[in-house]
Amino acid sequence: MQVKTEINSFDDLLRAARSHRERQRLLFVFAGAELPDEATREQRERFAQGEGGVLVPLMCVDKLPEELESFDALVRESQQFEQPGQPWRLVFTAALSGTAAHAPSDDDADKVLRRMVEAVKTGAFSAYLPFNRDGQPVRLG
Repeated sequence: MQVKTEINSFDDLLRAARSHRERQRLLFVFAGAELPDEATREQRERFAQGEGGVLVPLMCVDKLPEELESFDALVRESQQFEQPGQPWRLVFTAALSGTAAHAPSDDDADKVLRRMVEAVKTGAFSAYLPFNRDGQPVRLG
């Protein structure tokens, strides 16, 4: 029987991953927003106010749940790699299951991370759970 866990914050996700029967590896794709070249004046104005734009992957990483203290720790680590003027707006997350004894390998994680990056590029990210910079889930669409 599968127990469904409600995720209302990033820390809920972290707790669920830590308590899962199979070892987990958490996958993260950090996305920023860019204004497309063909943007209208209205789109440019909204973008200047911090709204709209096209999501673009900026960086990705995988972590074992025990390697991550909290969402704040993930944000602090991500800030070390942010490019000036290109902050991330959303982080797309996924969990990869291993076995009771072994977490998924780095190679397994790399393959899924590459697919996640491509999904963000094409806008096909419905399989992933996005969080804003405050660690709150975001509904896109």
